Amino acid sequence: MSIEVEKVMCRVAITVPEDTPFADIVAEMERFAVGAVTVVDADQRPVGVVSEDDLLLKEADPVRHSVSIFESRARRRQHEKAQGVMAAQLMTSPAITVTPHTTVRDAARLMHAKRIKQLPVINVVTGRIIGTLHQRDVLRVFTRPAAELEAEIRTLLPDPEAFSIEIDRGVVKIDGTVEWRSQVIALTEAIRLVEGIVDVICEVVPEKDDLLIVPTGM
Repeated sequence: MSIEVEKVMCRVAITVPEDTPFADIVAEMERFAVGAVTVVDADQRPVGVVSEDDLLLKEADPVRHSVSIFESRARRRQHEKAQGVMAAQLMTSPAITVTPHTTVRDAARLMHAKRIKQLPVINVVTGRIIGTLHQRDVLRVFTRPAAELEAEIRTLLPDPEAFSIEIDRGVVKIDGTVEWRSQVIALTEAIRLVEGIVDVICEVVPEKDDLLIVPTGM
C-alpha cells in the first residue's frame, strides 16, 4: 500500500505574489523559517518558486550588466536572477508541484531528481496551492509503528501465519519456508518497497532451487 502525499504534507503554504520585492521575500523566509517560498498568480496557482539559492545569486554573481554571447541559457538566466528585484524575476519556473494523491515515493524521487527540498501541493481540479511537502515530511514514513509495518508485510505473504517477522527501527527480519528460491527474491523485493522499511534481512528458506544454471555442452 503506497502512502500518499496528503497523509504527510504540511497544510500550510508560504506564498508570495509575483510582484513581491526582494527584501520582502527575505523577510518572509526569516519569519517562517523556510528555505523557499512559492510564487502564486492572482488565482493562487503556483507559477514558480524562489529559494535561498535564487536569492544568493544577488551576492554570488558579480555580473550585473554585461552578458557574453557565448554563455549558456542557464548562465544567462543566473545573471537575470542576480539583477532581479521582485519575485517574478527571481523565481525558478515553472513550479514543480504534486497533488495530494501523489505517492510519497514518487514525490521523493522528484525531489531527488530535481534537487529541491520542498514541493507545492496543489488541488488537482483548481490548480490552487493547498499545502507544501517538505523533505522532513517525506522522512516521516520511516516513523511508522512496527505493528503497522508488520500488518502490511503480512498482506504480501502467501501464508501470513507461516512466517516469523521481527521489526527493529525499520529493519525487518523475516524467516519461514517457501517452495522456490525465486519466491525468496520476489518476497524480499516486495518488502523493501513497503513505505517506511529501512532494510530487510531475509532468512526465508526455499525448498527447491529454480534459479540453477545448467551448463551446456557437457
